[in-house]
Amino acid sequence: MHTNDRRSTRRFSAKSFAILSILALAFFVGACSAASAPRDAGDNLGGLPGEQPAEGDGGGDQAGSLADRKIIKTGEISIEVPNVGTALAKVRAMALALGGYVGGSQSGTFEQSATLTLRIPADRFDDALARLHELDGDVLAEATREEDVTTSVVDLEARLKNLEASEVQYRDLLERAETIEDILAVQTRLDDVRGQIEQLQAQHKELTGLADLATLSVTLVPGAVQQAAGNWDPGKTVTEAFAALVGFVQNLGNGAIWLVIVVAPAVVVLAVLAWLLLRLVPGLRGRLRPTPKE
Repeated sequence: MHTNDRRSTRRFSAKSFAILSILALAFFVGACSAASAPRDAGDNLGGLPGEQPAEGDGGGDQAGSLADRKIIKTGEISIEVPNVGTALAKVRAMALALGGYVGGSQSGTFEQSATLTLRIPADRFDDALARLHELDGDVLAEATREEDVTTSVVDLEARLKNLEASEVQYRDLLERAETIEDILAVQTRLDDVRGQIEQLQAQHKELTGLADLATLSVTLVPGAVQQAAGNWDPGKTVTEAFAALVGFVQNLGNGAIWLVIVVAPAVVVLAVLAWLLLRLVPGLRGRLRPTPKE
């Protein structure tokens, strides 16, 4: 019995040692590959440790033809239009006709400008600009930018391929693990690889989405005629005139109130005092009378 137990213990220890050795070797190879792998624009997207380019996945070879390149296109354009409301409807319809959509918009009152953020298929970006130039109005400003992210996309795809291959290997090791220590060690590494895969998949989705749909910001500025028309508000003018009339009437009422309450009593008091002086002071009336001229 003791001999069989020792043999079983040695067999399990050998399996555990083999699994742990494979884990250590995989981690060492991944670390060495990450240290020696060349870095490119994809590192700006959050490159993860332990990744290496897949065999045969050179950046220059996978860049492919110009049609396969991933280019992020963005632009802004400002247009002075006779009527902002009419132009706004035309721009929305144009985005739908080109297979895109309005990602966001901001507009004010009748005489204020409006801004739209259009998401247009990248291959229709130039068509969108051409149609905006055909609007009834004048282009005030225009700017476009292009960023080639082909190398970054290729790098992400290569890293995903390697991580997915590592995930398959770790799952196989997990099925063969027999001790709790081996299971926990493999599971920890498997969870780490799965987290890296999900992170890179999100970055790849965001980057390709920006490349597939161009972003175009359109600002519609009202023309001088619309601004003048928008500045005239008859209702506001009537309200201001009525308020002025009410103020005038109020001032007249205030003056009458002061006249009755303050001025009139003061005049009466002065008249009484003058009468008393004339009655009480002898000879004052004669002095006040003008002397006849000879």
